[in-house]
Amino acid sequence: MNTSLFELFKIGIGPSSSHTVGPMRAALRFVRSLNESGKLAQVTSITVDLYGSLALTGIGHGTDRAILLGLLGESPDTVNLAQIEMMLANIRSTHRLRLMGTREIDFHEPEQLLFHRNQMYPDPDAHTHPNGMRFTVSDAAGNTLASDIFYSIGGGFILSAEEFANPGGASKRVVPYPFSSSAELLRVAAENSLTIAELVLANEVALLSDPSITRRIDRIVSPLRPGNETHATASEALTPKQQITDAILTLWQTMEQCIERGIATEGTLPGGLNVRRRAAGLARRLERIDAEGKYRDPLAPMDSVTLVAMAVNEENAAGGRVVTAPTNGAAGVIPAIAHFYLHHASHDKSPEEKEAGLLRYFLTAAAIGILYKENASISGAEVGCQGEVGVACSMAAGGLVAALGGDNDAVEHAAEIGMEHNLGMTCDPIGGLVQIPCIERNGMGAVKAVNACRLAMNDPGTHKISLDQIIETMYRTGMDMQSRYKETSLAGLALNIIEC
Repeated sequence: MNTSLFELFKIGIGPSSSHTVGPMRAALRFVRSLNESGKLAQVTSITVDLYGSLALTGIGHGTDRAILLGLLGESPDTVNLAQIEMMLANIRSTHRLRLMGTREIDFHEPEQLLFHRNQMYPDPDAHTHPNGMRFTVSDAAGNTLASDIFYSIGGGFILSAEEFANPGGASKRVVPYPFSSSAELLRVAAENSLTIAELVLANEVALLSDPSITRRIDRIVSPLRPGNETHATASEALTPKQQITDAILTLWQTMEQCIERGIATEGTLPGGLNVRRRAAGLARRLERIDAEGKYRDPLAPMDSVTLVAMAVNEENAAGGRVVTAPTNGAAGVIPAIAHFYLHHASHDKSPEEKEAGLLRYFLTAAAIGILYKENASISGAEVGCQGEVGVACSMAAGGLVAALGGDNDAVEHAAEIGMEHNLGMTCDPIGGLVQIPCIERNGMGAVKAVNACRLAMNDPGTHKISLDQIIETMYRTGMDMQSRYKETSLAGLALNIIEC
């Protein structure tokens, strides 16, 4: 196991982890490398080339905006949302770009930020990942100073061309309970008398020895991050387990803030489709049901699941701050089920018991997400929406079983059910925007997660299909899927529905 919970769950901005967060991180990584190598001061020109899905749906996903922000030195988890429009307007009005906030150069966006819509990969002879981008900088004499290719592989994760070509080149992290399959996860947990949540927590404690993980945790809980001034700071006074749990709870607080903004905000989403924000209206309906008292819709709790998932993804579609879980396009499912657990499935629990259940939820969901990330894909451009909402549904289903006190076998069963009934789901966003069908799809994925949990817990025993088998099937299905159904807006709803 290489991936940490804090790499799977990342604080970022909408609307897309692969098309917004990933490109922004790639641009930032590129200019940082220039600065560290001493080449930044020599740069007089930069060109960015986008390919495949990034080129075909990049405008709708805000890839152009993300690239510019990253080149300025901004990071998805810390960028000031209130300043984004001003920063972009300044670049576009002055035709000047300040790399890393220090090196100012001429920049004419139409000529230097290029969308190659007729080319799937940076190297046409090498079938790599459909989210490829190339950064090239030159000096005053026109000589190339540096040129790097990056791939945004889903969930905000990025790889350089060298890293992509040598997946085994990264150093393996040492954890006490490594696992590379669900069968191994269940076996290791059973041999050590651990729940999946306990196993993941122990591994996360060990991963604190990796400076990149401790930096991530510090950034999550940092009071310097705009909009989160009240959060606690990771402290040496905390035990390693306390640092982990504090960071997880901070992630949940960030999700809660996103839910609140999504419910409080009305109007129309940006992008030109004129999609009306519906979460506020759905919330008012539930409030009326509660206020009437004498009448209670028996399915109101399920309506609240849909409401929360849509509220988060409306915020994501508007470019707001969300937690990637495991992607932005599927960011509503995990918080919707966490909210369901706290407000509808744990009435008989004390606050301390609820918090413990919430921690089990996130730790267990992370284990499931890691299995998909390391054995298949969480990229809609690679395997379709089954790799985004489908994976989030699977994670949430297994996580909810753990929160409710179910055993490891039931967790695995629920996760399998969650994906089994999302197999083959395409990614065909209308207009390249993360709005239709993405927002409602999060609501449906969250509802499926509740049903998968209930089925696994109410019908214990042997099931025919394992989580490992369903993960492999999902990946093979994605590979068989025609590329035009994988986040290109060239087929499905994107082609057959008139944009209006």
